[in-house]
Amino acid sequence: MSGELVDAIADMRDEEAVELARRLLDGGTPALEVLEDCRKAMAIVGQRFEDEEYFIPELILAGETLRAISEMAKPRMAGSVDAARNGTIVLGTVAGDIHDIGKDIVSFMLDVNGFEVFDLGVDVAPETFVAKVREVRPEIVALSGFLTLSFDAMKETVQALREAGLRDHVKIMIGGGTVDEAVREYARADAYGSTAADAVNLAKSWTGVEAR
Repeated sequence: MSGELVDAIADMRDEEAVELARRLLDGGTPALEVLEDCRKAMAIVGQRFEDEEYFIPELILAGETLRAISEMAKPRMAGSVDAARNGTIVLGTVAGDIHDIGKDIVSFMLDVNGFEVFDLGVDVAPETFVAKVREVRPEIVALSGFLTLSFDAMKETVQALREAGLRDHVKIMIGGGTVDEAVREYARADAYGSTAADAVNLAKSWTGVEAR
């Protein structure tokens, strides 16, 4: 049924997708697995958008569907994680990109795993990242981008942090539907994650949580 959920979201069958997610969750499927299916579906939606099969209305509908599913999934996760704060993270979707579902899932997962997250939202300019990093002095900066047009913005944000003298004081992770090692190298980030779990594991390893 997991594959059915991915297809339902990607094919814009919104009511069916929400009902499938409800049945998966009620049947004992871990919430993180359901959210991972959401991420896979959005990767398909994003590709169809870039191929001009989908347009802004489809992106909005998919976002609303995933938001409804995440609202069901999140309460099933929140009570199971230690609330102690393990570090500070500045997070946002880079300039030119308004996708927020993947970012929101990562933000939530980092939060329930004990990190203080400053979520700057979407379409965040490099100078906004710089200002927030200078203000809160995080250990980690997380850059989200769903479309390939975001790769340049990721690179520009990393460069802006370097020019501000802040780059050496933070670890930078990037993520999004089409992000891979080549994009990480292009943006000059420290690592990339394909899933919310990857982001959590990276954050834990960088802050020494795993060694405690």
